[in-house]
Amino acid sequence: MPAASQIKVLVVDDQLTIRSLARSTLQQLGFTDITDAGDGEEGFKSLLAKPAHLVISDYNMPKMDGLGFLRAVRAHPPVASTAFIMLTGRADKELVQRAVQFGVNNYLVKPFTAADLKGKIEQVFGALT
Repeated sequence: MPAASQIKVLVVDDQLTIRSLARSTLQQLGFTDITDAGDGEEGFKSLLAKPAHLVISDYNMPKMDGLGFLRAVRAHPPVASTAFIMLTGRADKELVQRAVQFGVNNYLVKPFTAADLKGKIEQVFGALT
C-alpha cells in the first residue's frame, strides 16, 4: 500500500482547467508531488528532467497527442516503466484498445470525480494510504 504522498505525478493536458482540476483532486487524495505540462511534447521533456511514478495524460492534445506521448515514454528505457493513465473525453473502444496495445496502465473518461481518479490509481498501484 503506497502512500499517496510518496507518488510523484505528472499531469499532462492542453486545457489549464483540466490540469487544475486534476491537481486539486490529487491533492484531496493526499498527493503532494505534482508537476504538470500543456502537451505531450512538453510532458515528455518534463518526465525526462523530473521522473515521475505516474503520468495522467489527456489523449487529444496539440504537438504530440496522448498516444504519441505514451509511445515515447514506453520506448525510452529510463522512464518506460512509469505508470500511465490516459484521460479522454470519449470512451472510444478503438482508442482504448490502441492505448492498451501501447502499454497504458489504465484510462479515465472525463469528466471524472475524485472517487473515479482514486479508483483508477488504486487499480495500478494498489490501495493508497
